[in-house]
Amino acid sequence: MGADYDSQISALLGTMPRITLDEMSSIRLMNRIDTKFVASKRQLAEMLQLVQEKYFVQEINGDRISPYITTYFDTPAYTQYMQHHNRRARRTKVRVRTYLSSGDLTFLEVKRKNNHARTKKKRMQVVSLEAAPTTEGAAELVRERTGLELSDMHPIVQNQFDRITLVNRGKTERLTIDFNVRFHNFETLCDRDTGNIVIIELKRDGNIFSPITSVLRDLHIHPTGFSKCCIGMAMTDERLKQNNFKQKLRLLRKINADDTYRIRPYEDDVL
Repeated sequence: MGADYDSQISALLGTMPRITLDEMSSIRLMNRIDTKFVASKRQLAEMLQLVQEKYFVQEINGDRISPYITTYFDTPAYTQYMQHHNRRARRTKVRVRTYLSSGDLTFLEVKRKNNHARTKKKRMQVVSLEAAPTTEGAAELVRERTGLELSDMHPIVQNQFDRITLVNRGKTERLTIDFNVRFHNFETLCDRDTGNIVIIELKRDGNIFSPITSVLRDLHIHPTGFSKCCIGMAMTDERLKQNNFKQKLRLLRKINADDTYRIRPYEDDVL
């Protein structure tokens, strides 16, 4: 790309009003409805220009872009990956996430999506990724939320990415924006990245009004499923069954080849 969109994005974030972690505490939305969108960095810059007066940007220790590391666990049969690939409405993810901007604060997290498209997340703080499996209460948390045994699971894929978090003026929703996503597969030792791709996720407690929806619609950015865990596994391990992710992977290649490409409504039906 000719344009330096990373610099544009940083400059636009610098002009937005900030919100602190303490101020964010009332809008954690651990039981929520998530809607995801996939765009390019060019589209993200366009979006940020349009929401300057509508959203706060989260700031941590002076930074408005926060780095994350997330490691996903699965069974030898790839139980959770296959739940998603086979489009099961009810599915789970077990992961360890480290918040690098918050002093390497680390949590074991279990996400569970029900058949009403509502996501519930439970988590517990752990000392580190390595300590997570043996932390007191970790096995019980995973068993209760997934029906699986943590002792039967192992790290499969890790991602690193940069995240922007926006909060609307009414403080009724969060918008997370992930980009510069890189993957490492612990089994194949393959490393891949998503290039120009941006994953936008609207998180709200029910279908309340959201000012971002009309902005995204005007930019021709439509709801599109995206799992960083599953896409990372599919990109780094060609042995895995991935028929239901092939359309998704083709769309990502199109966006990377042309940053003006817009995903048409219903072009992507992968959950």
